[in-house]
Amino acid sequence: MRYPPAFVLKRLILLLMIVWTAATLNFFIPKLTPRNPLREKLLEDASRGGYIPPGFNEMVQGYEKKFGLDQPVWKQYLTYMGDMARFDLGYSISNFPKTVGELIGEAIPWTIGLLTVTTALAFLIGTLLGALIAWSRSPSWLNYLVAPLLTLSAIPFYLLALILIYFVAFQWKLLPLGGGYSFGIVPSFSAAFIFDVMKHAILPALSIILASTGGWAIGMRGMMVTVQGEDYMTFAEAKGLKPRRLFFRYAVRNALLPQVTGLALSLSFIVSGSVLVELVFGFPGIGTLLARSVGQLDYFLIYGIVFIIIVAIGVAMFIMDMIYPLLDPRISYE
Repeated sequence: MRYPPAFVLKRLILLLMIVWTAATLNFFIPKLTPRNPLREKLLEDASRGGYIPPGFNEMVQGYEKKFGLDQPVWKQYLTYMGDMARFDLGYSISNFPKTVGELIGEAIPWTIGLLTVTTALAFLIGTLLGALIAWSRSPSWLNYLVAPLLTLSAIPFYLLALILIYFVAFQWKLLPLGGGYSFGIVPSFSAAFIFDVMKHAILPALSIILASTGGWAIGMRGMMVTVQGEDYMTFAEAKGLKPRRLFFRYAVRNALLPQVTGLALSLSFIVSGSVLVELVFGFPGIGTLLARSVGQLDYFLIYGIVFIIIVAIGVAMFIMDMIYPLLDPRISYE
């Protein structure tokens, strides 16, 4: 499949414009609050000692100068855009002297591990269920799954997470209440630690899979109903093709395109898609880090996490534009 150079250039420019616009909003929105994160952080640290030391205001001004917050907003904006272009995310205000990159690097493997597996499983299970429910040759008992799937698709992740915690972890005590691993265990690549992490990840993963599967299934069911009325399906049936080939090569393949678009968006939101689930379970992922940074008004940590989300979404959409013709030969950019 060939792509016209003008089309690729146009899509790249569009990607850069989306990233720039979103990054600009990401910079200015936190500035609307009257709160001073440096003063709050230093005041909190000083309060632990029982008194505020002399020269406190001068110390705040010194830290503001160090972080560049004493500069005019337009200078801060230019510095911010230059740093983002180099992927230099700077230092965290609330976790100084740790850098934003270090904090994200510690949290993102947890989220990617949890969300990649759950998103892929929910997509595969939900898409297959939705296709089978709508397929006229499927067993009739599959239609009874529509109501439970509709119910699951309407339940938020965090609410399902609370229900699972109450019954599975609190009442039945089958799994841990939360956390990424048991208290007192030192993280390592040992089999015992990996098993402990997997045990703690079951409930968060289950809440995401159950809530997402319904949405994927209902969406695929609607597309399959539409596809089965198309002329090419009638023609394929008239040719006497095997039901298996009709199902996968003609029905599922043509109904899958909107699902794949949704999957690309879901994958691009992996770094932030489970904020409330991670908070409910105390899971040490990027969602918990983002929520904590918002609460502490850690400008640079918010900038870094949201910028990564922006780039992930933009790149995912660019890749989808490139692979659409491979999924559906009817689409051509020539």
